[in-house]
Amino acid sequence: MSERVDALIAALTLQEKISQLLHEAPAIERLGIPPYNWWNECSHGVARAGRATVFPHAIAQAATFDLDLIRRIGAAVSDEARAKHHQAVREGNFQAYYGLTFWTPNINIVRDPRWGRGQETYGEDPYLTGRMAVAYIQALQGDHPTYYKVAACAKHFAAHSGPESKRHEFDTRVNAHDLWDTYLPAFEASVREAQVDAVMGAYSRLNGEPCCASRWLLQDILRGQWGFEGHVVSDCGAIEDIYQGHRLVDTAAEAAALAINNGCDLCCGCAYEALTDAVALEWVSEAVIDQALRRVLLTRFRLGMFDPPEQVPYTLIAPELIECPAHDALATEAACAAMVLLKNDGLLPLHPGIGAIAVIGPNAASAEVMLGNYYGAPSHPVTVLEGIRRAVSPQTRVDYTPGCGIVDDDESGFAEAVQLAQSADVVIFVGGLSQILEGEDMQDEGVPPGTVSRGDRVTLDLPPVQQRLLHALHAQAVPIVLVILSGSAVSLVWEDAHLSAILQAWYPGQNGGLAVARILFGDYNPAGRLPITVYRSVEDLPPFEDYDMRGRTYRYCPKPPLYAFGHGLSYSRFMYSNLHLSSERLTMTEPVTATVTVTNIGPYAGDEVAQLYISGPRAAEHYPIRTLRGFQRLHLKPGETQTLSFTLTPIDFSRVNDAGQRVLDAGRYAIAVGGCQPGFEPYPGASVSCTIDYQA
Repeated sequence: MSERVDALIAALTLQEKISQLLHEAPAIERLGIPPYNWWNECSHGVARAGRATVFPHAIAQAATFDLDLIRRIGAAVSDEARAKHHQAVREGNFQAYYGLTFWTPNINIVRDPRWGRGQETYGEDPYLTGRMAVAYIQALQGDHPTYYKVAACAKHFAAHSGPESKRHEFDTRVNAHDLWDTYLPAFEASVREAQVDAVMGAYSRLNGEPCCASRWLLQDILRGQWGFEGHVVSDCGAIEDIYQGHRLVDTAAEAAALAINNGCDLCCGCAYEALTDAVALEWVSEAVIDQALRRVLLTRFRLGMFDPPEQVPYTLIAPELIECPAHDALATEAACAAMVLLKNDGLLPLHPGIGAIAVIGPNAASAEVMLGNYYGAPSHPVTVLEGIRRAVSPQTRVDYTPGCGIVDDDESGFAEAVQLAQSADVVIFVGGLSQILEGEDMQDEGVPPGTVSRGDRVTLDLPPVQQRLLHALHAQAVPIVLVILSGSAVSLVWEDAHLSAILQAWYPGQNGGLAVARILFGDYNPAGRLPITVYRSVEDLPPFEDYDMRGRTYRYCPKPPLYAFGHGLSYSRFMYSNLHLSSERLTMTEPVTATVTVTNIGPYAGDEVAQLYISGPRAAEHYPIRTLRGFQRLHLKPGETQTLSFTLTPIDFSRVNDAGQRVLDAGRYAIAVGGCQPGFEPYPGASVSCTIDYQA
């Protein structure tokens, strides 16, 4: 393909070359090049292009801790993407969101749950994020030796997670330890292991350099150290930000020259139109433009856009796969697998023949809130209210009222909600957050002042109006199940102390209501695990704009959380025993195999998520409190036992020092395997641990 790309570039004029470096690339009719819009999204289904299967949002996918499930979601999404694209081409539609280049996945680390875009990510842990990213990228891009199924893009490079209000001008300050320990590992895995086709630069600066024009990031690290061979695309308008937001240069031509000379190949926006002036001023050579264009065109060739359709196997994917029954069933399976049972005093599961249920809360009957952001249009979404009504017996009375809004202070619905609670056997309160409280660079319309900041939350608490309604309902002495829909952590200190059960449902996609009902009524045994820490209060966090990881996430925050990373309850119990290592001592060259026995000692069949954590010598500065280095999701019947095996390499025990280098300290390392973090066991036997020594 390289020869064909070079031949095409040789036939283009300079102006034509520049035009193909914009995300809205025009047609070049004399050479038979059709127009192409590079912008597409598919974090949990093909977005913004009409009908599509909508899976649980990325943060919910991470909560499954299930790489096989993520691969199956990626395969289904890329099926629908191919079908949509070829139908659009047949109709002469070359608009945004119908191409085959997807600016997905978002693999930034949720260093702080206030960030509004945390819902798009795989959470706070670099290891979990990397494993999820590799699985999803590989499933999207396919395994054909010549052609991509679709082209994936790892974003936003690098160290980007708010604040949304300043993202066009913000200078992210990150020390070498945090950069290489937390912010870069998932990108490295995406490049080295998944061979991701594209990397998107962030809006912000990193230690003074604009991310979309940083030679250190794009050339030295990405291409030099990691061997990246794909193309780099700017976030939309990020090149303009170099002179308009960051004010590092004065003109579009200077910004465009800075970006392309330092390795940004494709511009989302219009700034690269100024490359014409930059070349004339000799700020950019035509050879640099050719190099960027070669990378960009190679992606289109690998997608089969310049080959006969019959030569490209993915062109045969039929439109009938869009929202097909198999994808619909997968959306339900994924939503069930993602939900995290945070608390259960024994009330759950409910009996489907229960006498009367009061369904209350602002999210109960909302289909939109289940979709999060960057979503498609499902034909038949099932709300939580509808799911509950489908699940109960014909004799069960289900009453409903919202009771209040998401965040407004109107209490006019409280009286009806209290009345329904008084005549119910159980209250199912469906609340949490929504698109008006967390998102990307929002305008903060329709919310009380001081609630959010351009999509970032100011507090972690449930909105006050929902808290007041829950207090009123609790006073009626009726059991309450709280179902939280959100894209990140919600602090539920009072709720945990006073309510019977709490289910974290995330933004669960088109069949979220079915999944909630299946869990509440015992048709599915919950097994999701938190991919983020739920802090007790925003006061437990450092300032939002501080990117230092000290005091953040389960790896570096010593304060006890409300719910720990990795937490999630089941209707059954799983006992861990017989943790054994293949070697008594760690060496610099040999891997270590850890085996452990897991037994379902409870009354229900169900999934368990076995998590392996390593803790290093505490004398070593910059070694995390503990760090996840392995996980497996398995299904066990009551009384069934399975032996799991984890392979650990010396790098799994290493830490990153002040210079950003990985080192292996002499001393004793603790290895713990269980259904939770060590120290946060919900019952005895939920984890088991051992130690291994390393002598330098």
